[in-house]
Amino acid sequence: MITVGDAPEQEVYAFGKSVTVRKCAKGVLAVGGDVVVEGRIEGDVATIGGNVVQKRDGYVGGDVIVIGGSYKSEAEKPAREEGKQTVVFGMLEEQLKGIAQNPSSLLSPSVSLAFFAQRLVLALIWFIISIVFATIAPGAVGRAAAKLNLTPVKIGAIGAGVFMFTGVVVVASAMMLPNFLSAAAIGLCLLLLLFGYVFGRIALHVSLGKWIQRTAFPDNNRSETLATLTGVLVWTLVLSLPLIWPIALFATFAFGIGLIVMAASKVELGRN
Repeated sequence: MITVGDAPEQEVYAFGKSVTVRKCAKGVLAVGGDVVVEGRIEGDVATIGGNVVQKRDGYVGGDVIVIGGSYKSEAEKPAREEGKQTVVFGMLEEQLKGIAQNPSSLLSPSVSLAFFAQRLVLALIWFIISIVFATIAPGAVGRAAAKLNLTPVKIGAIGAGVFMFTGVVVVASAMMLPNFLSAAAIGLCLLLLLFGYVFGRIALHVSLGKWIQRTAFPDNNRSETLATLTGVLVWTLVLSLPLIWPIALFATFAFGIGLIVMAASKVELGRN
C-alpha cells in the first residue's frame, strides 16, 4: 500500500500496489491495485486490475477510469467535478491484477487443464468466426490469404509501421487534444486495431491452413473448411506458446493492418 499525504503537485503511479490518498494529490494511476480516495485528487484517477473507492469525504476533480474493476462511492452523491467522465470496464479483474503484480506471467503462462480447455474454446470460436467471414466475403478473404502467401514481409512491414504510428497517435491525442477530439481519435485508432486484428487473424488462419494442406496433403484431398480448421488450431497453439505468443500477437496486428492499408490504397488508386 502506498499512502499519499499532502502532495497537491504530485502525479502518483503505482504498479502492483494500492494507493490511498489521505489529503491531496494531483492524479493517481494504479496498475494491479486499488485507489482509495479519502482526501482530494484534483486530476484524473485510473486503475487497471483494481477498484476506485471514493470515501464519503473524498473528492475527484477529473475523470475516473477503471479497467478490470469497479468504481465505488460511500456517498450517495460523490463529490466530483461537474462534466467529468466515469469509464468502467469491469472485466478480468483478477487476471489483470495478477499480470500487474507478476508481469513475467505474460511470457510464461501457467499450463493447466483449464488453460487447454480455454484454448480449445477459443479455437472453436475463431473457427466459427473465420467460416462465417469467409462465407460472407469469400473474395476478400481469398485475396488477403493470397497476398499473405506472396508478400508477407511487405504486408507485415507496412502493418507494423501503421501499428506503431497508431500508438503514437493515441498517446498524443490523450495528452494534447480536447476531450471530445481525443475520444474521437482514440476511438478511430482502436477501431482500426480491432478490425485489423480480426481480419488479420482470419486471413492468417486461411493462408496458414492452405499452406499446410499444400505441403502435407495430396491434391485430391483438400478442403477449404479443413484448411481453415487447421490454420485456427495451429495459430491458436502458436499464440499459447511461452515467449512466442507476444511476437505472434504483434504479427497478427501487423498483417491485418497491412492488408487493410494495402486494400484501401488500391481502392483509392482505382478511383483516381
